[in-house]
Amino acid sequence: MKEYIITVNGKNYDVVVEERGGGSIVSTATTPQPAPAVADTSSGDQGSIRIEAGAAGKVFRVEAPVGTKVNKGQTIVVLEVMKMETPVVAPKDGTIVSVEVSEGQSVDAGALLATMNG
Repeated sequence: MKEYIITVNGKNYDVVVEERGGGSIVSTATTPQPAPAVADTSSGDQGSIRIEAGAAGKVFRVEAPVGTKVNKGQTIVVLEVMKMETPVVAPKDGTIVSVEVSEGQSVDAGALLATMNG
């Protein structure tokens, strides 16, 4: 069984797909999801490097607050995507300039999570 989040006309739906037997018979169930929360926790300053969500989910934990020096590959934010913790990492060495989300906030794929300078 696999779970997906699908957006149709701006509404997010949880979709569960189940394969049965050796064939390709599938069944799906959808449940509307609430619209993403919008929160502005930015200080107004932003760095030159954008760190964005690779998938829709919920902010589980912010691991690198503003001012943190990070190395390439270091986790900045952990998203909960389809009930799995998914780290969002620094693309290069640098310093976190802004964090644009807060824990518990829902985000869309491509949403700005944080910015940094390299």
